Amino acid sequence: MSYDDFARRVREGGILTDPWIDGEPRFRETPLALSPDTLRSLYGTAEDVCAVYNELTLLVADEPALLDDFFALGPTQKTMWHASQPAWHGVARADVFLTDEGPCIAELNCDTPTGEAEAVVLGALAGEGNPNAQLGERFVAMLEAMARAELASCPPQLTVGLVYPTELTEDLSLVRLYRRWLEDRGHAVVLGSPYNLRAADGRLSLFGTTIDVVLRHYKTDWWCEREAVWTDDRVVDAAPLTEPLAALFEALFAGTVCVVNPLGSVLPQNKRSMALMWEHLHRFSPRAQSIIEAHVPYTARLETLHHEQLLAQKDAWVLKSDYGAEGDEVVVGRWVTDAVWKHALACAKPRQFVGQRFFEAHADEQGEILNYGVYLVGGEASGLYARAQKGVTDTRAKSVGVVVREG
Repeated sequence: MSYDDFARRVREGGILTDPWIDGEPRFRETPLALSPDTLRSLYGTAEDVCAVYNELTLLVADEPALLDDFFALGPTQKTMWHASQPAWHGVARADVFLTDEGPCIAELNCDTPTGEAEAVVLGALAGEGNPNAQLGERFVAMLEAMARAELASCPPQLTVGLVYPTELTEDLSLVRLYRRWLEDRGHAVVLGSPYNLRAADGRLSLFGTTIDVVLRHYKTDWWCEREAVWTDDRVVDAAPLTEPLAALFEALFAGTVCVVNPLGSVLPQNKRSMALMWEHLHRFSPRAQSIIEAHVPYTARLETLHHEQLLAQKDAWVLKSDYGAEGDEVVVGRWVTDAVWKHALACAKPRQFVGQRFFEAHADEQGEILNYGVYLVGGEASGLYARAQKGVTDTRAKSVGVVVREG
């Protein structure tokens, strides 16, 4: 089958409409076959790490001084955390890599995880053994359970406001998928951005329609005050979304709206969470300590690391900003020149970066590194998104369908 034929099959369902990026294929035609043992290892690692993140949020809830002293959160970020704590999780994606030392995570995207559309569509095309067959059902069940738990009065059929950055197009496939999942189960869906939210009489509306649930695909750090992470850069629109947040808080405190993912994800989404795991390792439970040591690469706040050490040990370190997306604001020492590394260290604002130990991930027969994105729904592994690329995973990575088969 040619890629053109494969692309037509991908587009038939109406969810994925862009099989190319910059004129190059976005997908691999041949699915990746995993053994049940490998899937269990990936799933177990993701669930264990998710549990550690939950322990971390409880620790911070008991010691709010960490919000300033360790995480360096801004006023609006802290307000979002306090309005939600310790709730933070609904759906997340743990990016797991296989190494000679076992599975290792690069991050837990618990704010606005992506890739579900690619995982579901490619998995269905791959045939029997699709690990994403139940992802939609579990996602909607989670959303319904959160609504029942948080709404003062929960109707059997919900009106869900899917809030996303309408000016951007890269996640429209995910918006279409979420909408289909919800409407197939009898719920109404309204689309809009934070700027379309209004409060009236203790209820929240989106484009004039009263909603019960905000399905939030708008990053928490975009709702808050924003600051450039590099000294040689600047943010044009740095002000927080004060009016949309005020409307959301009014309904949230009245118990008339539920937010998925909770606004509390602003804390664990911050990569300083991984630094807290290591710098305060002794404060975690014995089981959590063993999970951190086994699966979380050593991470420290940039201001605690010696500049000369990072320069001398370039190949051993990765520089990551606190809220940077994968491939964005991530500098891998061994994959850049000495000049680029030196410039990055000189321009990175210390309280907005972490240094993380580089780990050697397994590559496939094509020399590409496989990033296994494990979807967690309510803490339970519920699906898998695979991407292949040489170097850091970014928008150029090829999405790969996954099947699970014996042998």
